[in-house]
Amino acid sequence: MRIVVLGAGYAGLTLARKLERTLSDDVDIVVVEKTGRHLVQHEIHRAIRRPAIADDIVVDLVDVLDRADIRQAEVTDVDHEENVVTLATGDEIEYDYAAVCLGAETAFYDLPGVEEYGTPLKSLEDAARIRDGFFDALEANPEGHVVVGGAGLSGVQVAGELVALAREEDATDAVTVTLLEQLDSVAPAFPENFQEAVHEELEDRGVEIRTGTAVARATHDTIELETGETIDYDQFVWTGGIRGPDALHGERPAVQNTMRLGDGTFVVGDAARVVDADGEPVPASAQAAVREARVVAQNIARLVEQDDSDVFEPRLERFAFDSPGWLVSIGDGAVAQVGPTVLTGTAANALKTTVGAGYLSSVGAVRNAVELVSGELGHEHES
Repeated sequence: MRIVVLGAGYAGLTLARKLERTLSDDVDIVVVEKTGRHLVQHEIHRAIRRPAIADDIVVDLVDVLDRADIRQAEVTDVDHEENVVTLATGDEIEYDYAAVCLGAETAFYDLPGVEEYGTPLKSLEDAARIRDGFFDALEANPEGHVVVGGAGLSGVQVAGELVALAREEDATDAVTVTLLEQLDSVAPAFPENFQEAVHEELEDRGVEIRTGTAVARATHDTIELETGETIDYDQFVWTGGIRGPDALHGERPAVQNTMRLGDGTFVVGDAARVVDADGEPVPASAQAAVREARVVAQNIARLVEQDDSDVFEPRLERFAFDSPGWLVSIGDGAVAQVGPTVLTGTAANALKTTVGAGYLSSVGAVRNAVELVSGELGHEHES
């Protein structure tokens, strides 16, 4: 029997490690990941200001997986009716059960010029381009204007990093960082008290915030809003939404609380639009992906056991999402929500460091966790 895990982000790595511990050795586990590595996605914004952090937030899969067959390849198609995965090489992998954990890509919504001129943040390479673009813009125009489109958590974090980078370059009074959001608040998918704290933290750090502001198109130096107003910019970063992975033709299939798509296929994490056991839509987030993966691991294990016993299909676990809270970095600061309580300042920063290191430890990357904490403490001392 062959179980295939596609992608090794939060969902994929959590799932693969869980399957290694729960399935017998005669079950083949195949992990397909185009980079051969796991990236701690929620930390990549920090590489804009601190490129060296890349060493702490990238984990080689061979270091954290014990017996899975790791294949470094790009997935181009998933046929959930035939249980076949197609790779960019043209090779095919047949499976008994598969979990699609390929994450999401940046959505540009066919807005003219936005994909061409707006830099996304989905990889360390993107972070490097944003950093280089900032310095190029600063050199060309010491009183430059940086525009970040989209004020979800990713956009908030990018804006925070760029303002902090301007401060480190003694350009705070010259460079303007503007955060655009078409909805009426920053962090619009989150609780109101969290939104308010994030808005206040951004303003305190010098970010110009414009909500209720929808982008219509972009040129190489101008953004046009739906109102017809234009904004000149020297650097444009786009974090305005997500779409499904190319292997699912850009779609994020809607799945119910077992995350099942067809008899043998599950879709987990940001690649899916999940409705949980309470009938509530689950936000695309790292914590949701990890928790979904744990449920899917249990369900795959039950199905594998059922295949060996020739009985009726087992009752599958249903995912119910109950978040303990939310956390976002804003430059050298942070905003955290734990239950109904919102934290900022030292408490939020401490929680930020703890969460990052705790996650790395949970996937077996203890060295990375230690180095991440050391780097954080050293950076705070410098600041």
